[in-house]
Amino acid sequence: MTASRLTNEACVVTVALRERSYDIVIGRNLVATLGGRLKSLRPGAKCAIVTDTTVAAHHLKSVEASLGAAGIATAHVVVPTGESSKSYAVFQEVCERIIAARIERDDLVVALGGGVIGDLAGFAAACVRRGIGYVQVPTTLLAQVDSSVGGKTGIDSPQGKNLIGAFHQPILVVADTALLDTLPARHFRAGYAEVVKYGLLGDAALFGWLEKNWREVFAGGAAREYAIAACCRAKADIVARDERETGERALLNLGHTFGHALEAAVGFSDRLVHGEAISLGMVLAFEFSARRGLISADEVARVRAHLATVGLPTHVTEIPGGAPRVDAMMDLIAQDKKVRRGKLTFILVRGIGRAYVANDVQAGEVRTFLAEQFSEP
Repeated sequence: MTASRLTNEACVVTVALRERSYDIVIGRNLVATLGGRLKSLRPGAKCAIVTDTTVAAHHLKSVEASLGAAGIATAHVVVPTGESSKSYAVFQEVCERIIAARIERDDLVVALGGGVIGDLAGFAAACVRRGIGYVQVPTTLLAQVDSSVGGKTGIDSPQGKNLIGAFHQPILVVADTALLDTLPARHFRAGYAEVVKYGLLGDAALFGWLEKNWREVFAGGAAREYAIAACCRAKADIVARDERETGERALLNLGHTFGHALEAAVGFSDRLVHGEAISLGMVLAFEFSARRGLISADEVARVRAHLATVGLPTHVTEIPGGAPRVDAMMDLIAQDKKVRRGKLTFILVRGIGRAYVANDVQAGEVRTFLAEQFSEP
């Protein structure tokens, strides 16, 4: 991976799912082309745009203008910004507003926002009229490299993250990297944790490239688009082989078992946004792998050093208000979606770029490890 391979041209990555295949289009200033793309894909369709208050202030008018220029009638639903919108109450409101806008099965829902909006709008599209097509227009780095691709949709339960949902693939993903220009620095860093994840789980060369080029990724331009495309290609390949996470797709959850438990334990609050939780979760996964003798302490230190260098948290003591209790963490881990017949499943590593699914993890082993990490007696 060298700078000579970087370009400023829009990149198209295809998620190959036979009759449900779709493209991820990556590049700058793509919102202006959105109306034409949707008119070509679904002639005559109306669109319900689902977004949040923050994104609406920056980007709703330009999306509506693009669709309007293509002769597409639109309605919009604006929900509060933040993880709290992935709730039963907001989900109900979104569904009712889509129905009230007379969006039919041949029409479209446009998810304009980050991971929360993509999950929420996608789940509403999966349920209203038993399934409406939808388009992802991700506005955060996290959504552009991860959550907008693959068809996982859903909302949270008080008992855990993403426990209510459905697999519902979009018909198109338009990742306009210019939309990231308005993203707060904290949220860009948080999204970068998911970029790092792709290197750590299956592409050691990508991780090495990120160690050298992360400043250019943060600055924008061709390096950023290259990193986004690399992540999308990796995810598209895995999703094409294992759409419903019966096998290797679980590898995409590296850091997420610990990370989702941390998010839930702090009440899905601003104390810890998703990417920050995943940064902590990946470090914990590497530490746990080292505890099992799978990797060296040097590899753990290398991962921790890179995440810390870009400003991401790498130890639970960095959580504002303090780390959650181990008992709370264990209760939440027991509700993880990867639990099978009561047995814990973790994504562990045999080295950087060599993740695997571990089905032999005992709860007692995890409890002891967390007590050590959280400095509890």
